[in-house]
Amino acid sequence: MMSSTAEITTEEKIKEAAKAVFTRKGFASTTVRDIAAEADINLSLVNYYFRSKEKLFQLIMTETIQQLFDQIQPVVNNEETTLGEKIELLVGHYIDMILQNPDFPYFMVNEVMSGSVESPMVNNIKNIQNSIFAKQVYALKIEGRFDFEPVHVMMNMMGMIIFPFLSKNVIINSGAMNDQEFISTITERKRLIPIWMKQMLGI
Repeated sequence: MMSSTAEITTEEKIKEAAKAVFTRKGFASTTVRDIAAEADINLSLVNYYFRSKEKLFQLIMTETIQQLFDQIQPVVNNEETTLGEKIELLVGHYIDMILQNPDFPYFMVNEVMSGSVESPMVNNIKNIQNSIFAKQVYALKIEGRFDFEPVHVMMNMMGMIIFPFLSKNVIINSGAMNDQEFISTITERKRLIPIWMKQMLGI
């Protein structure tokens, strides 16, 4: 049966509210009641549409992954930009997306660990492996710019982007920096990571 406009609007309202609360409080501290209050709807409606906080979170993060790769695909397949320019754009997209979705790194790690063929990451990673970006990296290996397997390039770049977010609570709880200082440090990494990657690739 076709969903009515009212139903679609309610679903979107719940998703937007959930995303706002997840971003503000984190997944673990968020309750279904928090989401209902943010959306200004009855608690039972959240359960009716999405069954649980976990299912709602899964849906939001899956859509976030797809939105990210929708931004990334034109970048990695642009024949007119250099490899260095692509790296700068990729790092920027990833970091900006995670700053807007603080729980995303945890979701991403769970997706990677599950190895599920149904994960939206699987097909999108395959697309990157067949992209202009991948061909440019491989061409540098052929030229002798580096002597390691090209797969290390993506692994290193993702590690440098994701790990600081995974360690955020430890860093802040240790007193090494506060929330604002952490964000400033991450913002600085948008500039630094491409520099480090270019040095590693000899470009």
